[in-house]
Amino acid sequence: MELCTVTIMPDGIRTQVAKETSLFDACAQAGVEIKGACGGGGVCNQCLVKASSREALKIEGTGSLRPEQIENGYVLACKSRVIDDVVVEIPSSSRVLDHRVLMEDEGRLEAYPFAPLLAVSECQLTPPSLLDNATDWDRVKAQLGGGDPPLGVIRQLPMALREGDWLVSLAAVDWGSGPKAVRVAPGSTKTYGLAVDIGTTTVALSLIDMATGEILATRGSYNRQGRYGDDVISRIIHSSQPGGLEELQRAVVGTINALIGEVADAAGVSREWIDGVVVAANTTMSHLFAGVDPSYIRLEPYIPAFSKLGPFAAKEVGLMVNPNAEIYLLPSVASYVGGDVVAGVLVSRLHQGDELSLFVDIGTNGEMVLGSRDFLVACACSAGPAFEGSGITCGMRAMEGAIEKVAILGGEPQVQTIGGRPPVGLCGSGLIDCLAKLQDGGIIDRTGQFVGDWERLRPSAEGREFVLVRAGEGACHGDIVITEGDIKNLIRAKGAVYAGMRTLLKALELDVDAIDRVIIAGGFGQYLNVEDAIKIGLLPDIPRSKYEFLGNTSLKGARAVLLSREALAEADQVAASLTYMELSAGNTFMDEFISACFLPHTDLSLFPSVIGKEVLAR
Repeated sequence: MELCTVTIMPDGIRTQVAKETSLFDACAQAGVEIKGACGGGGVCNQCLVKASSREALKIEGTGSLRPEQIENGYVLACKSRVIDDVVVEIPSSSRVLDHRVLMEDEGRLEAYPFAPLLAVSECQLTPPSLLDNATDWDRVKAQLGGGDPPLGVIRQLPMALREGDWLVSLAAVDWGSGPKAVRVAPGSTKTYGLAVDIGTTTVALSLIDMATGEILATRGSYNRQGRYGDDVISRIIHSSQPGGLEELQRAVVGTINALIGEVADAAGVSREWIDGVVVAANTTMSHLFAGVDPSYIRLEPYIPAFSKLGPFAAKEVGLMVNPNAEIYLLPSVASYVGGDVVAGVLVSRLHQGDELSLFVDIGTNGEMVLGSRDFLVACACSAGPAFEGSGITCGMRAMEGAIEKVAILGGEPQVQTIGGRPPVGLCGSGLIDCLAKLQDGGIIDRTGQFVGDWERLRPSAEGREFVLVRAGEGACHGDIVITEGDIKNLIRAKGAVYAGMRTLLKALELDVDAIDRVIIAGGFGQYLNVEDAIKIGLLPDIPRSKYEFLGNTSLKGARAVLLSREALAEADQVAASLTYMELSAGNTFMDEFISACFLPHTDLSLFPSVIGKEVLAR
């Protein structure tokens, strides 16, 4: 096999790859992650790198690169195959840097009684003799009871008994049908659990002391599956390619294993002592984590392979904990309403209240649940990846250097970035803020078209664009702009979310004023400015006191289940009681969507506070 050397600058990393390997894969092999929203389709232009020699590459496409970029040696990493030794420079704007990942607070979840799924039992046994020749396991079982253990535990048992001088500890998991041993150790031991949130963009997990319920460490990172596409549809398509499902499964498990190493080191805990894992994820992420084909989730009539799976052994998916540890996936409801939403319902307790609550998790999909103790109705609308910064000219995920706040005074923008770093691009919350401020400043009209003659407006391939940051003022290779095409994408995304809410309400013959509480979940929601979101028509115009932010309810819900068998039982009940509404059936959603593709809406009576501000502005 012929090898080529790729040198990555400014890191100074060298890696050898097989000839014809894409630059994108070469960088990933070297541990340098590059953005790739389109999953290698060559259309997002986010994997821009500068090559020392075009002759060392087989270039299969240039996307929408400008002539001056090509002349200066820039190529798309996903469309450039290595055929000779080459040096590539990766600008910061093309790198996947540390994400801002929403964790969970460390408070106890008082709503559910403390009854952890994992516990340790100790037993002092009488050594065998010629007159007492019961087997090792029979001796343990006589004292502790429980079902038969997996083969791995039996393999550990003889040595553990004799090393501990017949004092042993058994870590056991109980999913409601009695304890099952998953690890045996000489003498005394402790047991730990993991609560895991697998998001499309990020992964977060918490290491829990199962004796006390204390969170020992929490970590989060980007989901390494992102190199195969920003959204679930791109990843489902990639999974259908030869070896694609295995690549995606390895990527997410690799992400989780890296985080397990971090929390274990931080807490001084051996990975082997982690005996149980509860995972909350959307339906596609659940399939990819388990290595199950998700192909039919995106094809009508949109049927997943399973809604509930587990418990199953950690070794089945390659998780680097106790190989016999058991993993439980929170149940899904439908193709696009997963265990993360079930976790959100658990944490918000909307299924137990008398008031009418609307739970909303806004991301690539806008997932929502409307209901109370009397009923629960859920739907999901494809908002697209715009709120994650994908499909936007200078969009990016929530990483350091991402613009998260915008102010425009007299046509002159001022920006604030995550971490106070030089600006690189716009993340989701920054895009919402920017759209609202452009509208406030009279720079765009209600359709999203630029109006007026502003100094920072200029022609572009997509109509006109507004320059937020000029080259040299930020850390990217050019100006940071927002185009009319970007604005249209954002309007469609917000329109889909609002239309989903309206469709749910109409199906139940309810008005928006009937909502007593709106629960906003997820990382994007945590940093969302409610006033701006209402101003552009993303969220309903109701009293702001009705809005509540619960943070990472997916991770909190996984922890609740890990620490309470009552929460485990309720998770199954919630999933079974949720009625799923398929928005693609019938015309209601499409009619609502078209009406919502204006700022804030075609029906201004739905946004009385916005109308008042417009009148005052005049």
